[in-house]
Amino acid sequence: MYQYNEQDQNLVNQRVEQYRDQTRRFLAGEIPDDEFRGLRLMNGLYVQRHAPMLRVAVPYGLMNSVQVRKLAHIARTYDKNYAHFTTRTNLQFNWPKLEEVPDILAELAEVQMHAIQTSGNCLRNTTTDHFAGILKDEIEDSRPWCEIIRQWTTLHPEFAYLPRKFKIAVTGSSEDRAASQVHDIGLHLVKNDAGEVGFEVLVGGGLGRTPMIGKVICEFLPKHDLLTYLEAILRVYNLNGRRDNKYKARIKILVDALGIDKFRELVDAEWAEIRGGEMHLTDAEIERIKGFFEPHPYEADAVKGVAALEAKLAEDSDFAAWYERNTREHKIDGYRAVVVSLKPYLKAPGDITDVQLDVVADLADKYNFGEIRSTHDQNLVLAHVQAGDLFALWQVLAEHNLARPNIGTLTDMIVCPGFDFCSLANAHTLNVADQINQKFDDLDYLHDIGDIKLNMSGCINACAHHHVAHIGILGVDRKGEDYYQITLGGSSREDASLGKVIGKAVPQVEVADTLEKVLQVYIEQREEEERFIDTVRRIGLTPFKERVYAPVN
Repeated sequence: MYQYNEQDQNLVNQRVEQYRDQTRRFLAGEIPDDEFRGLRLMNGLYVQRHAPMLRVAVPYGLMNSVQVRKLAHIARTYDKNYAHFTTRTNLQFNWPKLEEVPDILAELAEVQMHAIQTSGNCLRNTTTDHFAGILKDEIEDSRPWCEIIRQWTTLHPEFAYLPRKFKIAVTGSSEDRAASQVHDIGLHLVKNDAGEVGFEVLVGGGLGRTPMIGKVICEFLPKHDLLTYLEAILRVYNLNGRRDNKYKARIKILVDALGIDKFRELVDAEWAEIRGGEMHLTDAEIERIKGFFEPHPYEADAVKGVAALEAKLAEDSDFAAWYERNTREHKIDGYRAVVVSLKPYLKAPGDITDVQLDVVADLADKYNFGEIRSTHDQNLVLAHVQAGDLFALWQVLAEHNLARPNIGTLTDMIVCPGFDFCSLANAHTLNVADQINQKFDDLDYLHDIGDIKLNMSGCINACAHHHVAHIGILGVDRKGEDYYQITLGGSSREDASLGKVIGKAVPQVEVADTLEKVLQVYIEQREEEERFIDTVRRIGLTPFKERVYAPVN
């Protein structure tokens, strides 16, 4: 992974001391609330319903064990012994004291971490596929390109005050696990007819009040032109994006208003002025960054552990169930990628305790070259585990409630914190997640219905990406009572689509029962090996509507 140089470290250290002084002056009454708001947002600090919330940057979801142990220490020392992973692969502390945040930032800086640009109208954390670098079908590892973008975006003076926040995702595989088509910019590594690697560029995706799928603005961008082209897009947006209405300020609104052809024309004109300039990426610079992501020293004889693995799978059905749902193929024979489930029964999705953070760090050191990845789905990944070590790893994960075999199933939910924490939320989400877990606790049933993405947001801002879930749930307020709107048919993957509302919102107590009716239709109507999303697309919404809203006899 990328390692700070002296300049990087000095920049982060200086930012800590700047914010320490700003906090001191605010608490002394020397800085008014409205002025301090902008300063704290630049440093990742929100004010939530009950307490401040600090969002820590985890660039493209990659951490080492030293950093994860520091996060555990911060959770114990400054918070309530836990933290929360988000869909941008960042980490949040929900209960820090405002006066102690500078101390937290100083501790983060010790391990090359920070909270810069995790909030505010700026370029946010660039995300990617959590299996990047280990996939057989991968055109190229996307992480070096994320790092190049990170360095370009960090404290970029021209884009510090954009019309609204701005998000970029990169993927290098035929499968899109980064939800790239619902980002402001989506970058797909592709090969042209000459075999050259470059980028397909999408622009204008996003969710929230006006969900949109991104549009292709460039079918093939040479890799050396990446930063100049991104700069051109951002300049056009910065100049033309609306600032009079925050709900109409995202780039998706501008692209939709102008049309993709006109927007492309403006970008090309801007690009012509800067292409080939100082931001042009040289081969030497690309190779320098790629050098931070060299393959790990894999064991040549790791494949010898497969026989022992197969024996354990045959004799232990619980381990076999976990292996099937929570591990993935690796391009190196004898290795598997392990998904650590942060969706335990009746616990908030994405939450992890200080003890669990330490356990994951220890396991990473012992079995995974000290590397940990956070995912868009609010889980963790140990990407390089030898087959012969999987059983021992699973035993430790199970002991610490990190081995629920539910990855990709209904209970592997993406859920925002909702009304329990967020000051913007209209409805609760965590108690509804508990209701769903209680209703669908049968693993055989979950595994039988197969891959389903269920996402639930507590407001229209769609932090949990409910628009692009196979089953989306949106909490709404009805005269002080929580109701939930159900959508079907969304996807954030390579077949990206927006879900459609099946009918009127249902009260909180009926959410799980409503899902059961939806799933009954799927079970009755599915064809052999057909996924839920494919059944919905084939038969349409009508059978689901009829079942959910059928009159009660």
